[in-house]
Amino acid sequence: MLQPKRTKFRRTQRCSLKGNAQRGNQLAFGSFGIKTLENQYINARQLEAARVAITRYMQRQGQLWCRVFPDKPYTRKPADVRMGKGKGDPEGWVCNLNPGRILFEIDGVPFEVAKEALRLGAQKLPVLTKFVVRRDFDPELVVL
Repeated sequence: MLQPKRTKFRRTQRCSLKGNAQRGNQLAFGSFGIKTLENQYINARQLEAARVAITRYMQRQGQLWCRVFPDKPYTRKPADVRMGKGKGDPEGWVCNLNPGRILFEIDGVPFEVAKEALRLGAQKLPVLTKFVVRRDFDPELVVL
């Protein structure tokens, strides 16, 4: 699963989930991608489940890029613990998403394969997503 090698601080504050994505909102590497339509935190397990679903359907054809990284720790206090006594221990890693952020990109596969693979990956995520295609995409130039 994805997580940073080192961080400066063990625990961080939650950031605001407001506004649209200012960067990471255009296709940069592949011809197809999925983009988020709402604000949400996505944890490393959900991201890994989506990646596995996409690569399984593509059957090792083409290339996949993951454009987000869970670098923010989230904490949780144990069950049956009273209020107070400080912040809980880090439980896992999340990345916060704003609308318009590209999550995954694919290249080197036909349009139908890419659309179905990204649909299966989007089912694993807790956000609404949209399938996007590069503006200058030409279906005749796909090399298999």
